[in-house]
Amino acid sequence: MHVHILGICGTFMGGIAAIAREAGHAVTGSDHNVYPPMSTQLETLGIRLTEGWEPAQLDERPDVVIVGNALSRGNPVIEALLNRGLPYTSGPEWLARHVLAGRWVLAVAGTHGKTTTSGLLAWILERAGRAPGFLVGGVPGNFSVSARLGSAPYFVVEADEYDTAFFDKRAKFVHYHPQTAILNNLEYDHADIYADVAAIRWMFHQLVRTVPGEGRLIVNADDAELATTLKLGAWTVQERFGRSGGAPWQVRALAADWSEFEVLHEGRALGRARWPLIGAHNAMNALAALLAARHAGVAPAVALEALAEFRNARRRMEERGRVRGVTVYDDFAHHPTAISATLEALRSRVGAARILAVLEPRSATMRMGVHRDTLAAALGGADLAYLYAPADLGWDAAAAVAPLGARARVLTDVDALAAAVAAEAREGDQVLVMSNGGFGGLHGKLLVRLGSGR
Repeated sequence: MHVHILGICGTFMGGIAAIAREAGHAVTGSDHNVYPPMSTQLETLGIRLTEGWEPAQLDERPDVVIVGNALSRGNPVIEALLNRGLPYTSGPEWLARHVLAGRWVLAVAGTHGKTTTSGLLAWILERAGRAPGFLVGGVPGNFSVSARLGSAPYFVVEADEYDTAFFDKRAKFVHYHPQTAILNNLEYDHADIYADVAAIRWMFHQLVRTVPGEGRLIVNADDAELATTLKLGAWTVQERFGRSGGAPWQVRALAADWSEFEVLHEGRALGRARWPLIGAHNAMNALAALLAARHAGVAPAVALEALAEFRNARRRMEERGRVRGVTVYDDFAHHPTAISATLEALRSRVGAARILAVLEPRSATMRMGVHRDTLAAALGGADLAYLYAPADLGWDAAAAVAPLGARARVLTDVDALAAAVAAEAREGDQVLVMSNGGFGGLHGKLLVRLGSGR
């Protein structure tokens, strides 16, 4: 079968491409930004890429066109696809029909932590000899790819609540029909497609409706929105985890930065983990993965051993360099809750050292100003907070961080931002750069300036 993928260079669609190629299909694709590393990875797999949306790419009449959710009506290739009557589908639907059917699907859903938790779960199953298939929104550090077919029956999928395609506005995750579903957390996000948190709650309820009664829901008991969601109806056995009292499964810190913690069930310690990650939020991610793996037959002791060897995907508090005693990190945090949790985790490790937080409000929700009133509180754990405010931001960045007073700086140019941070940073400082995009190459520019002393 010839599969042609529109929007192939996105993490999810690139994963679909890799799985389709591994399954023996002829795969081609296109995107409006074809560049390394994704273009290199795809070409290594023998996947021919086209730059742009010209209708000519459909002249070979592929057997099916998989349409990414970044493409909409009015796009030349979409209009040609419809006018020519070619068969088309979405990435989630293709995955469900051609890969997930008949397999034990373990889906990881939540506003935060999906990539880390999916990587954890895939690694625990791998370490336990299960050789799972997976599709993760990043390349887990223990693997060289973001997606693979794996061996039946287990398949781990990062279950995204973003919409599916221009012709299917449901969340991606309603297609996956998991046997095991992790519900990590639920907050308002994706303001470009959801009017309010109630709309997201309703979509999570649709996911819950697809999990069989003999399956398993792994639920964060500390999350009030998830509790409200489950009151809409739940027909599946639940395993509840958390940090507060009342959850049968809990984690307890054995080190201030959570690099060592223990797992408790009904108040009884089952074992401890010592691992490379830090932060209470990551310990909760690990507990969720442990419980999902337990449902698939992996003993908690095996899962805890696997954590010691876990390596997270890139851009999760990834150290990008250390120059003149200044450490620069790259992190994907772009929602106030994630920003706050990341700063808290870093603080627990570095103690009294100065933290310089640098944030790009790049997501659609951020750019719409939905979170502007909670930004100052989210950045409050930093000693200094730098907010990038491009000319087209559309809301008053200075007013948003005004509660931080002299601890906040707003800059409108990436080069000027790099210069300002480099001029301020001194030995021992921790510079935490947060964005869900490339941030104009800020990390590299900052390291160069630190090295040159400018």
